[in-house]
Amino acid sequence: MAEISLTLIQTFYQVARHGSFSGAARELNLSYQSAANHVRRLEQILKGKLIDSEQGAKRISLTPRGRALYSLLHPELDIMLERLTKLIESQRSSLRVGMPQAIFFYLFPRVLSRFREIFPEMEFAVSERDTVLAELVKNGSLDICISERYFGDPVVPQRLLGSYRLSLVYPRGWGAPPEQRDIPTWADGKPFITYEPGQTLRNLSVDFLNRDDRIIQPAISTSGSSSVKRCVEEGLGFSIIPSWCVSPEDETITAVKLTSLPEVRVYFGSAGFLQKHPTVQQLFEDCRRELVGPILDPPRAGDYANGPL
Repeated sequence: MAEISLTLIQTFYQVARHGSFSGAARELNLSYQSAANHVRRLEQILKGKLIDSEQGAKRISLTPRGRALYSLLHPELDIMLERLTKLIESQRSSLRVGMPQAIFFYLFPRVLSRFREIFPEMEFAVSERDTVLAELVKNGSLDICISERYFGDPVVPQRLLGSYRLSLVYPRGWGAPPEQRDIPTWADGKPFITYEPGQTLRNLSVDFLNRDDRIIQPAISTSGSSSVKRCVEEGLGFSIIPSWCVSPEDETITAVKLTSLPEVRVYFGSAGFLQKHPTVQQLFEDCRRELVGPILDPPRAGDYANGPL
């Protein structure tokens, strides 16, 4: 069988996207005839018609096989081409990873120590953020994302690393901790410090505190757990943060692990075509080895059976 070249695939993809040979030709800097010839050649190789077009018609339509091929390529082809471009432009290999600031600040140095023993020459480029991680992987800006959100997107497959509990934290001078069922009442009127709008942990905290028709508004919002915790240490208010942000050495704050709140799951995701790449596989294994058990509770059998991996 004749080999299918990337040029033929790319031309068909642009014809299908623009709905015309002329639109694809402009996009790829080809002549109209070259774009048409590329598609005809691809049809010959695949032994099936992909596009219907009438003489003189400005628009084309996809055959059922053409629609199936376009669905298979979109949006993976764009992502692959973007990554190829960036790879060619880069003189040094790098792994681009996005994750919430707290996960990187508190947890990831131990993971990186092991990873860099195996890949000492590779740059580990981190984007510290909680939102739009799936979009950044899909548009080629990130290779990997570690997130507390499940995307449900086949282009960014995710595997469950584990889960953790949240803790109520407040200045030690405020006295004894409340019963967990009384926390929303206890919090009423106290300054609440939390994360920026849209972040997963802010949403969970607000939902918990606003039970029974209460409305507790944030007094301070910031981007990461280290900043939130620092504000609590300075006596500016209370917050709800990951339990692993708090250590026995934190003498100025009181922490209460919130078993009444759902566990927060942590997922490891990557671009689909990078799942078997050695660096991606190594980082996933390092995350499991260093984080699951000491920091994260391991997934239960039911998580694998019924939840996303």
